Amino acid sequence: MTEKLLNFRAEGPDSAPPLLLGPSLGTSYALWDKVAPELSVTHRVIRWDLPGHGGSAPGLIGPGATVGDLANLVLALADSLGIEQFAYAGVSLGGAVGLHLAVHHPERVASLAVICSSAHFNGAKPWEDRAARVRSEGVGWLVENADSRWFTPGFTVPELVADQGDVDPGAYAACCDALAAYDLRERLPEISARTLVIAGREDPAAPPAHLREIADAVAGSALVEIPGASHLAVAQCPVAVLTALRAHLGGGAKRGMEVRREVLGDAHVDRAQARQTPFTARFQDFISRYAWGEIWTDPTLSRRERSMVTLTALVAHGHYDELAMHVRAARRNGLTAEEIGAVLLQCAVYCGVPAANSAFAVAQRVLGEEGD
Repeated sequence: MTEKLLNFRAEGPDSAPPLLLGPSLGTSYALWDKVAPELSVTHRVIRWDLPGHGGSAPGLIGPGATVGDLANLVLALADSLGIEQFAYAGVSLGGAVGLHLAVHHPERVASLAVICSSAHFNGAKPWEDRAARVRSEGVGWLVENADSRWFTPGFTVPELVADQGDVDPGAYAACCDALAAYDLRERLPEISARTLVIAGREDPAAPPAHLREIADAVAGSALVEIPGASHLAVAQCPVAVLTALRAHLGGGAKRGMEVRREVLGDAHVDRAQARQTPFTARFQDFISRYAWGEIWTDPTLSRRERSMVTLTALVAHGHYDELAMHVRAARRNGLTAEEIGAVLLQCAVYCGVPAANSAFAVAQRVLGEEGD
């Protein structure tokens, strides 16, 4: 790993939608150990380390650093991995980085989850004092009170406490400098990314009121409060956090349904919904999330092009009932009758004359309906 980039761990298929996970101050990407593997089933998960934390070089930031500097390091990492746009979830300082990205680089952030974080962290002085003490004494004293800062009484994660002790003091102090200078409250209404806000009810570092402030300011955001969770809710209550993140990241179902209606028409989708039963509900959800929410929303191909590909595939496999539906969809996507005929003629060459003959009959019937 080059020292010019943040250390990271990648999980999940390269072809899946990218999801970047940001850590809390004092922890490594191990903070996400109980959540990231599950999220990697549906996403290309990239969890990263703060400078001087985990495997990231301390020299990536220095005194007077800002949250914007950390955000730029995250963008550099994404660029190095060929990731243009990504979903983002972050805890505490990692959440602050996400808010900064959503405000200053909205084109990069597909969706945002802010966990046990804030648009400000109670002013500059506490962080200036902490930075000064760490620069003079190191981080040993932070290890001693890590449990009380991070978890409710009686709970601990030894690996994370050990991470706190391994942090480079200079880089940790620079992160404190960043928090001291950080206040995004006035910019929150500018955030357009679909946003989830998660609060730990027992969190002293980022109290629920701070998360409510974010949720109230960001239009359309959702707020989840986790009972019994303190600051590192991701580690203390991973199932609750995972449930909320899955629902949030599965927002493709909503967008998929919108695209499905735009392409196939309200009447068709309404009929499909009316026929839905408990037996078919999961399949309908799968279609909305995967086919319409991920594939049809991919901007690489236009909807016209997707219609031509779809018509060809349906003819090749003899799915003539589906073909009728997609001839209508092709017309909605801008194909002329002549262009549809040209696609079917191409199919005659590569899929066979009998298949194209049946397809022409279906298309002629459907196109004839337009004159009714």
